[in-house]
Amino acid sequence: MTTPGDAKQQSSVTLDARQRLSATLDVIRFEHATILYRDRIALDNVTLGVRPGEFIGVIGPNGSGKTTFLKAILGLVSPVSGSVRVFDCACDRLRCEHRARIGYLPQKDLVDPHFPITAAEAVLMGRYSTIGLFRYPHKADHAIVREALAAVDLLSEARTPLGELSGGQQQRVMIARALAQRPEVLLLDEPTTGIDAPTQHAIMDLITRLHRDLRLTILFVTHDINLISQVADRLVLLKTRLFAAGPPAQVLTRDTLAQVYGKDVVLADHDKTPYVIVGDHHA
Repeated sequence: MTTPGDAKQQSSVTLDARQRLSATLDVIRFEHATILYRDRIALDNVTLGVRPGEFIGVIGPNGSGKTTFLKAILGLVSPVSGSVRVFDCACDRLRCEHRARIGYLPQKDLVDPHFPITAAEAVLMGRYSTIGLFRYPHKADHAIVREALAAVDLLSEARTPLGELSGGQQQRVMIARALAQRPEVLLLDEPTTGIDAPTQHAIMDLITRLHRDLRLTILFVTHDINLISQVADRLVLLKTRLFAAGPPAQVLTRDTLAQVYGKDVVLADHDKTPYVIVGDHHA
């Protein structure tokens, strides 16, 4: 005979087991996924899982399918074969409540300096998926905007027109806009492109801190292998198909990189992680 105390204890054990199980399940899963972009294969037979809380760096040359990889997670493109699942939901069936759990920073666009919008108003746009169209934000939404700006160290610039901010500050605003969704997964597409080296490192420090403090699952697309290899848990190396996925030191081998970038690859030791030079430029 089961007593109420036994039932309560059993329920607690079951809840603990569920929590442990959810922590081990992939939050994103590509299973033999082939995806087309403009009638050509952008990703071919990709199988990959991403665990909750991982920081994944996605690397590869131009046209290797990196942005398509992110768009598949967002449900903007669907596989012609295989599957892509996010939060255990097929990517082409993501509902609004699922999409609201994914923050996305697309490739940087130039901001029109004459566009009449403040930093806070730009960040508020990140709340629209939760607020809904044609509805007014509440006090809680404005509080979240302030919280997001504080997270990127720009609360003091909340009322500053976006066009008057520096390139690095504008990028921080865009990150805050993604954070305003209160996401579980953050997708970043070339967030350090087009800004100077000190600002690049400042942005990387910011993203690393956000990953640690907010326990976000982050997928960071970049051409800068050396920048991302210092902070990512794993690297994913793409060139239409998945060439490698694993800790940076395991992925950044001469043989693997030569298959993707060609034979003009130089590796140098740097603080236990290889420093990579591809062709005539730093990777």
